[in-house]
Amino acid sequence: MSDLEIWGIIGGLGAVTFIVRYSFLGLLAGRVLPGWLTAALSFVPVTVLPALVAPAVIYGAEGDLAPLSVMVGAAATVFVGVVTRSLFGAFATGMVAYHAVGLVGG
Repeated sequence: MSDLEIWGIIGGLGAVTFIVRYSFLGLLAGRVLPGWLTAALSFVPVTVLPALVAPAVIYGAEGDLAPLSVMVGAAATVFVGVVTRSLFGAFATGMVAYHAVGLVGG
């Protein structure tokens, strides 16, 4: 692949990213959105984060199954987060579970 092709791809991806972001930030700025759209957009962060994290939890860096410590840490984080609704508690519990299983040999 030549340098021109690489820079063309980078420029194209930048343009698409700009258009997508401008469609929300530039065109909708200062306007009142309908209630149903505001309600629907409030779920975007909650759905995007698990979609980004789940593949890394299930599959390791090499594409194989992730270590047991990663899966246990993720499960503990989700469980404590759902039960207590505490972000700090969920993170702390997940890290403790991850390191505890890692020390045991998982």
